[in-house]
Amino acid sequence: MRDWGGPGKKAQFLVVEGLAEDAPVAQPGLLTLTTLRAHDQYNTTLYGLSDRYRGVHGRRDVVFLNAEDLAMLGLEQGDLIDVASRLPGANGEDHTVRGFTAVAYDIPRGCAAMYYPEGNCLVPLESYDRQSGTPTYKSVPVKVSAAA
Repeated sequence: MRDWGGPGKKAQFLVVEGLAEDAPVAQPGLLTLTTLRAHDQYNTTLYGLSDRYRGVHGRRDVVFLNAEDLAMLGLEQGDLIDVASRLPGANGEDHTVRGFTAVAYDIPRGCAAMYYPEGNCLVPLESYDRQSGTPTYKSVPVKVSAAA
């Protein structure tokens, strides 16, 4: 057994104050969207339209959703959907993507994911972390509905 030199000869861990995290989406019917990259992608450079990680081939116009969330929204795998951002600070602009395809995926309830940069337009320019300047691409409250 190692002797870490502390009380009881055990290692001592410190709990540091966390970052100012985004509050969970509290409005019923909204999901928290994150953007992600595919297998054949480096930053915003696409080398192909296949994502072997998630089984998507030949396209990127998809939104990954929990199967139970799909059912709650009255949607099914393969339905065409619209995704509208509910981030504040849009200056009256519409931040919506239209006609994407719903994909049932093993993702936590209340969450959604779509590819970057296809999902960039859902984040208003005014929505970024004040310390780092990083846009809020990882925590976007969205409304998902059947395509208009």
